[in-house]
Amino acid sequence: MRRFWIVLGCVVVVALALLSQTAWVKYERVVYNIVMRDSVTLHTTIYKPRWGSDHPILIQRTPYSSAPYDEGIPRSLVSSYRLRSFVRRGYILVYQDVRGRFMSGGEFENIRPASGAVNEATDAYDTVEWLVENVEGNNGKVGFWGCSYPGFYAMYAGVNAHPAVKAVAPQAPVTDWFMGDDIHHNGVMMISDAFNLMPMLSHTNHQPTTEWEPTLKHEMTPDRYGFFIRATRDSLRQIMHPSSFWDAMSAHPDYDEWWQERDVRRYLYNIKPAVMVVGGTFDAEDCYGAWNTFKAICSQSPETDCRLVMGPWAHGAWNGGEAERLGDFDFGSKASARYYHDNFELPFFEYHLRGKGSVDSLPKVSLFLSGSNSWYTTEDWLLSDTESVSYYLDGEQLTATEPTTTACRSYISDPDNPVPYDSVTDYRRREYMNANQSFTDGREDVLSYTTQPLEADITFVGEVVASLDVAINTTDADFVVRVIDVFPEDDEQKPGYQMLVRAEPMRARYRESFAHPLPMVPNQKTTIRYTLPDIAHTFKAGHRIKVSVQSSWFPLAEFSPQQYVDLWSCGSKDFISAEIDLYNSSKITFRRAK
Repeated sequence: MRRFWIVLGCVVVVALALLSQTAWVKYERVVYNIVMRDSVTLHTTIYKPRWGSDHPILIQRTPYSSAPYDEGIPRSLVSSYRLRSFVRRGYILVYQDVRGRFMSGGEFENIRPASGAVNEATDAYDTVEWLVENVEGNNGKVGFWGCSYPGFYAMYAGVNAHPAVKAVAPQAPVTDWFMGDDIHHNGVMMISDAFNLMPMLSHTNHQPTTEWEPTLKHEMTPDRYGFFIRATRDSLRQIMHPSSFWDAMSAHPDYDEWWQERDVRRYLYNIKPAVMVVGGTFDAEDCYGAWNTFKAICSQSPETDCRLVMGPWAHGAWNGGEAERLGDFDFGSKASARYYHDNFELPFFEYHLRGKGSVDSLPKVSLFLSGSNSWYTTEDWLLSDTESVSYYLDGEQLTATEPTTTACRSYISDPDNPVPYDSVTDYRRREYMNANQSFTDGREDVLSYTTQPLEADITFVGEVVASLDVAINTTDADFVVRVIDVFPEDDEQKPGYQMLVRAEPMRARYRESFAHPLPMVPNQKTTIRYTLPDIAHTFKAGHRIKVSVQSSWFPLAEFSPQQYVDLWSCGSKDFISAEIDLYNSSKITFRRAK
């Protein structure tokens, strides 16, 4: 037996060596500084076949480094299943540092709007123009791809696109940092992620470099929860100074024109290339961007061939690794990174960039249903094959029957004891997105409502709308709604498990307008209505649907001062307790698959 394993190991080593040799023989690495229309040069690394023609070009533009910067073919072209797949088919792979980052010239600007004479769309256009004219062996067809911030740049390549751009695949694209994604959700700052991300993307006086510039290193004592409990936006600004974008945000506390022109959706009209938007329903960073980029294109550019693929994935998990697993759940082989590449990504690019195969097997919408571990597909982006179903928050029951009398439940939201977002708070783990929620059971500042055990499976896809009828004794507060799948107590694998399906915060001051906030009137019943990011989940027979409402989700999201004060200048003394009444006329509305 031992000999068998030795022989097998040798075979694997030889196979990898042969693959590496093949990539080394077939491909070469060339580097160019491509000149943009304003004379700024962008560092661009190209991995291309040494011979032959009719090779499509696939580009990724990134603020996170196009490394490696040394000579040779990177191991990823051999070790990565998806890259190896493209190499076998002769794709020209291009990686570019965006302006102001690493080896590229110019000045970097976070989520640079497309309204200026020079922007990310024009940089993509100029890059394509140069590549098509100067890289030997290309077939004149270009695609863009990228995940997270590179997804933002990929989407912009489709705006006023160069005629050679035939396909773009924005994956978990940064889309609107005020309404969703990394920095804010509905105006509530996602404090842990914002504090981690901004120092990486805030350097000024850029000089070309192959190294990461020093980022903020600050000890979080006694832990992340304890560090942020006394933090304010202003105190964090002082810690990370200088941070140009953090300072800019302080001048724009609400959803004004400055924020709106940095919403990518504003420019998604008349998109010519085919688009495949990719995302994860359990993406802790950019879940919002994938859903809403797709919807914006379908609505604003209806002639565009636009498709959506949403798997049960954490941020970027579909790029490789064990995409089919997250936390305590295994979603099966049809959620794997290999399955995604073979059935979605590769057919998309092969058809549009090489004219190979067909996209007939790619539905308009492909959603992986957690719970049943199966794919739900439809050709209707409006999900018209679903029906609206509302549940009322009545007593401790989540019921489809509208209450006939008015009643409420109350809780105190205490700034000294905010509700944690996870059972682990000393670091922000990605697994919180589907983690067991039982850690909040028994807290008096969390109101929970649960259905009776379901008699049959029920599948929800699309938006979740919360309509909360509340009264508070202060002038502002946050509200967090969690949707939870409660497993039966006699479940063989996860007895009593409370799986998070979706959660989202909302700031009361923005209930009527994100651009023009209003204080709450103390003790006056008011409706807070907002939309949670879409879901794709099957609640199995015997399970129960649970909805919890609270006013903190800490320290994932900042704690509200709970009064109508300037969020960028208030101090810790301005954070007060709030008494909150939640009425049984409150409801939550899903889209149920018929």
